[in-house]
Amino acid sequence: MMVDQRVAAPARTYGQTIDEICSLNWTNLNRDDLIDLAHAYHAFSVQFRENLEVARALFPNDQLLAQLEKGECSTDNLSPWPGVAAAGERMNHDEFMRRLLRLTEVPAERKRRLQDLGELYLRRVRGVETRARGLSIASYEDGGLERIFVAFLQSGDWDGPLLQAFRHFLVRHIEFDSDVEQGHGALSRHLAPDDSILPLWIAFGDLLVAAVPALAVSAAREGGSRVRA
Repeated sequence: MMVDQRVAAPARTYGQTIDEICSLNWTNLNRDDLIDLAHAYHAFSVQFRENLEVARALFPNDQLLAQLEKGECSTDNLSPWPGVAAAGERMNHDEFMRRLLRLTEVPAERKRRLQDLGELYLRRVRGVETRARGLSIASYEDGGLERIFVAFLQSGDWDGPLLQAFRHFLVRHIEFDSDVEQGHGALSRHLAPDDSILPLWIAFGDLLVAAVPALAVSAAREGGSRVRA
């Protein structure tokens, strides 16, 4: 009797998906690519706020999450910034992103394409199971987004008001997240996310590649995007 000796492929993890996003073609992006990246990231920032709200609803007595909410929502920790936030002005971080997108106009057709991608992404992530959405906050704050933002910053052309504001957003968030004891990661890692959050990271990677096709150039030479499931 023949025995089937095939070994099942190991399950994909959200950590592997973060690795794949970080290994995309970040160093060769031009100014227009980075502007499109900022538009795509605005959609992510909306879902981040919404998922933080989900986490707060799931764990209403969690004082660490309450502190995290203060640092991400209705806060002045990105203020001031010319054309975006006045000195001491408090706002959600997704509002900061929304405002900075107005600093550099893009052609209407291109803007609509980016808006459509963002709306599709938000519909996709809002359909993920509630618990996973809440737990995802720890994966973002405890190293995941810090790694992604460092990858973003490998790109070299940050000229212009929109991109200068976006770079400020990224650099400040690396500072918020990188302090092991006092940073935002310390306020969320107790949530202990598992791979139920994988669809959220896959959706993020797909959004980035759809918005900025140049990211997948090197991957395409190997047979397609490494991010898509």
